Amino acid sequence: MRLIIQLVLWVVIAVLGYLLFNSVYEPVQFNKLKVKRYAKVIENLKDIRAAELAHLEITGKFTGSFDSLVQFIDTAEYAITQRRDTSYPDVERNKAFGLHPTDGGYYLEEVIIDTLSFASVKDSLFKGSDRYRTMMNIPIEGVDKKVKLEAGTVLKNDNPMQVFEASVAKDDILHDQPRDLVIPEKQTVSVDGVNGTHIIVGSMDDVNTNGNWPKMYDSKNDE
Repeated sequence: MRLIIQLVLWVVIAVLGYLLFNSVYEPVQFNKLKVKRYAKVIENLKDIRAAELAHLEITGKFTGSFDSLVQFIDTAEYAITQRRDTSYPDVERNKAFGLHPTDGGYYLEEVIIDTLSFASVKDSLFKGSDRYRTMMNIPIEGVDKKVKLEAGTVLKNDNPMQVFEASVAKDDILHDQPRDLVIPEKQTVSVDGVNGTHIIVGSMDDVNTNGNWPKMYDSKNDE
């Protein structure tokens, strides 16, 4: 009987030891995996932001369609310009003051923008890479979903301003992880964490093209 009790105690001790180890080990592994997955998603969101900003610069607006955004990258070009200042006689004013219309007197100043050449948006932003064709996909194994993309306008000082927002739910990024770890992660409020339930770049409520991630994600993490 004593031997049986000892064996039972050893089993209990082993189980408790495993549970204690797992309670420490599991969150550590979860955080490591979370950082790697977040980094992958954020790289896609950065590409989306760069493409949207180029779209705004050239077309004057953001787009809420990935099909339109990819087509834009494939075909659009930046104009490479040169700015130069020039001046010429103010003929009418010179006449009004009895001065020679085109020799001396008053001058008008003007800025002239010369278009020198054009550069491909695709080459400028992605330098030979075609990753922009998949930037809308959530880059997590086992997830067959796309980044949510919206675009529109908000009023700022009574003026309509262009805005966009791209977002990915943490539930999708961490779809295969323990719920008891995912739930508090979605409630994160920290200067060195990704706050809230989604990773987001841009905003549909304000003129803002920033992401809600901390600076640690602004440099690529090793896979």
